[in-house]
Amino acid sequence: MLKLAIVIVSYNVAALLRDCLHSVAASARESRAWLDVQVIVVDNASSDGSAALVAAGFPDVHLIASDSNLGFTGGNNLALHSLGFSDSPDGSPPSFQPSTPDFVLLLNPDTLVQGDALGRMAAFLRDQPGAGAVGANLRYGDGRFQHGAFRFPGLAQVVLDLYPLAEIPGVRRLWPRLLDSQINGRYPAHLWAGNAAFPVDFVLGAGLMVRSEAIRQVGLLDNSYFMYCEEMDWCLRLQEAGWPVYALPTAHIIHLEGQSSRQVRWDAFERLWRSRFHFYRKQRVH
Repeated sequence: MLKLAIVIVSYNVAALLRDCLHSVAASARESRAWLDVQVIVVDNASSDGSAALVAAGFPDVHLIASDSNLGFTGGNNLALHSLGFSDSPDGSPPSFQPSTPDFVLLLNPDTLVQGDALGRMAAFLRDQPGAGAVGANLRYGDGRFQHGAFRFPGLAQVVLDLYPLAEIPGVRRLWPRLLDSQINGRYPAHLWAGNAAFPVDFVLGAGLMVRSEAIRQVGLLDNSYFMYCEEMDWCLRLQEAGWPVYALPTAHIIHLEGQSSRQVRWDAFERLWRSRFHFYRKQRVH
């Protein structure tokens, strides 16, 4: 039986976390004949009773209650350490731990796993031994499509993010198409509407499943990112190590998006751009 560990890092979203865990349990039942699912919740010092909710209502979930807010990266790395992963100090892959799962899914607490999405993602990695990671087909709460995979950002995407080009005469009409185009790092809608997995540069950490062998080779998430861009950095390192990343249109996850970060909007915006600039600086020296 294959083993899947799901890591959920949560901060002050108790009600969403509860619904997320129920959806994970329902999806896990779909593939329980061949996939053993373990769930780890890292609570980042929430003040809304999240840790108590998990401890009381989900006894099968392993709870790690942090005394401080470690961010998305620190929280995930804490869970990965508990699973036997580590960054080797000499840069070589850490030794294999017998308890390490076959796959690890990073999952946001503001998500609802749909149907057999867990099994579909794990089956893809099982059947494609050369694949390093796979991302889900994300949807907003109202069912609208949400881009969950992107090309590595170039100058054009940064310009679209920073400047109100829609206010320029003649641009407003083209704005929606620009935002959903390759220029803005998006993949064509017809790929998401199909049934076949397709290669991408990176997928969002809201629903990112990674092969354990690949994690052992490239190491943990880069702790210099508190939140944002850490999954982009991780996927780039996977690709550089020969582990391609894919998106799987048939694995559906509802992502309510930004429920933790929007609690402090300006701080989240500042962290986003700090992380982006760090990513650009880091890759320039490679």
